[in-house]
Amino acid sequence: MISINQLSISFGGFDLFKDVSFLINDRDRIGLVGKNGAGKTTLLKAIAGQQSYDKGQINIPKELRIGYLPQQMKLADSTTVIEETKKAFDDLNRIEKEIEIINNQIAERTDYESDEYHKLINKLTDYNHQFEIHGGANKEGNTEQTLLGLGFTRKDFNRQTKEFSGGWRMRIEIAKLLLQQPEALLLDEPTNHLDIESIQWLEEFLQTYPGAVILVSHDRRFLDTVTNRTIEISLGSIYDYKVSYTKYVELRKERREQQMAAFKNQQKQIQDTERFIERFRYKNTKATQVQSRIKQLDKLDKIEVEDEDTSSIHFRFPPAPHSGNLVIEAKNITKKYGDLTVFENIDMIIEKGEKISFVGKNGEGKTTMSRVFTGEIDFTGHFKLGHNVKIGYYAQNQTELLNENKTVFQTIDDIAVGEVRTKTRNILGSFLFSGEDTEKKVSVLSGGEKSRLALACMLLEPVNLLILDEPTNHLDMQSKDILKRALNKFNGTLIIVSHDRDFLDGLTNKVYEFRNKKIREHIGGINEFLRKRKLENLQELNRKTQIKSAALASEEVSENKLNYQERKEFEKELRKIRRKVSLSEEKIAQLEAEIAKTDAVMADPNKIKEFTAEDYQQYDKLKKELEREMENWEMYHLELEEAEKGNK
Repeated sequence: MISINQLSISFGGFDLFKDVSFLINDRDRIGLVGKNGAGKTTLLKAIAGQQSYDKGQINIPKELRIGYLPQQMKLADSTTVIEETKKAFDDLNRIEKEIEIINNQIAERTDYESDEYHKLINKLTDYNHQFEIHGGANKEGNTEQTLLGLGFTRKDFNRQTKEFSGGWRMRIEIAKLLLQQPEALLLDEPTNHLDIESIQWLEEFLQTYPGAVILVSHDRRFLDTVTNRTIEISLGSIYDYKVSYTKYVELRKERREQQMAAFKNQQKQIQDTERFIERFRYKNTKATQVQSRIKQLDKLDKIEVEDEDTSSIHFRFPPAPHSGNLVIEAKNITKKYGDLTVFENIDMIIEKGEKISFVGKNGEGKTTMSRVFTGEIDFTGHFKLGHNVKIGYYAQNQTELLNENKTVFQTIDDIAVGEVRTKTRNILGSFLFSGEDTEKKVSVLSGGEKSRLALACMLLEPVNLLILDEPTNHLDMQSKDILKRALNKFNGTLIIVSHDRDFLDGLTNKVYEFRNKKIREHIGGINEFLRKRKLENLQELNRKTQIKSAALASEEVSENKLNYQERKEFEKELRKIRRKVSLSEEKIAQLEAEIAKTDAVMADPNKIKEFTAEDYQQYDKLKKELEREMENWEMYHLELEEAEKGNK
């Protein structure tokens, strides 16, 4: 479908790509991987026609449409969400007008046998085909389903785009791109602006997408779920693996080990041959054998080992200064923006050494709560920072806060004070900024390089409370792993806002879920939380979202005819949730009755004497079971509330 032949791109004498070639086939699901600065974004831009190249060819069929989502883009702020999203259909609307014009022309003609009449019919057939295959008949429904899947609510549709953060406006661009249904989708870090639930929706969407998908992502699970082919970019070359990311890592390791073993064997063979030649070069009796060995060396097909990019960041956080056991105390915290309530009456206690993740849909208040903790915004309620608590804060837009006119070195040097100023170049070196790199302007850095620089700034002062809001955005796989190891060794208190399931796994041991203007505490890691919420695969949630989206879309879209089957499925799902709530309530009543009986026995001095160790164990078991069932009931009830909202 798309062929890249002998492509070379250079910047300032440095070969970013050198004679790379590969094919992109219809229905390919390709993950582009490589370190920050390897050229992933540049390659996408070149395919999209937004980046020139020095030599080679990129052959794209004339009729093939390419949709490109960059990491950052200028966003429109002059219309509503729904109106902006519908701009995706500009081409379809043009085709629709052409169909109307041709239909009017045909209605007025009577020369049914003429060439002109047949040309009009063929043109109409072609336009109708284009209109149909690109979803023209379902524009309204597809628009609403896509926006709902990406996390917008129906109330958001008529809000001005300027009311939303940059991340939410990027979601509008994602929606527009998906609705255009190009034959090839080029996505550069699409998950950076999505929460866990929206990522799962996008995974489902891309798995069944009818065209080719080429994406850059540092989310392992996202790559494994979506892709079936991995192209690695390393030191100007590409290595093509017909597998998803995790399998690629295994195959790459095996391939390199095999290469190295073959290389060592051949090097030994060469050395032995050269020693023989050198030893018997001047002996007439061995002249024939020497000449034979020389020819053997000349004909030898030399094995080369792929160059490996071994550069990596290397750092650890300074030891955390001593603080009191109470780090944060929050009571009745409420935050409103005008009539919009983000959260209300929140209570939270965070103690020294805890490793906590904030999760939930975008817009539920994770970042807002982080900014309450750092004192950046006002709120109502009681908030207390513990004794000697020093906060290090990495904001979600931390890279945007860097001064683009400063150099890398100036950025660090202007912040550093005292003795640490003597170590600034060492710190920069740890984050792969050395030599001429330190004199680069921030404006020319890649997204990953800016993220590394922002992280380096955090090492300039020891802290005992780290609050990191989406720290992995733009970091490559290796840098994410190193950051994760450094955070695991950090001996202070840690709060992370992240949608990266793989990054959070094994890093935090408590989850605060932000939902419906409240928070809920879950003891355990992210995977345990996902299992509790039945979100490990999110299949059930996705099904509900799709059913709910279809039912909601049909309220306005299907004024002429209601989609009975979708409504029926939605009602069926609603009955299931109500049944779960009812069964849970029955089980709670049963457990409470059994515990009450045991309490009565324990209150009787005569009967308590007959109590055995097994009876006590059974009593504890009942109480734990009741606690679990109460959690289940709360979860089912939240599901029911959301479902009933969608039913209104």
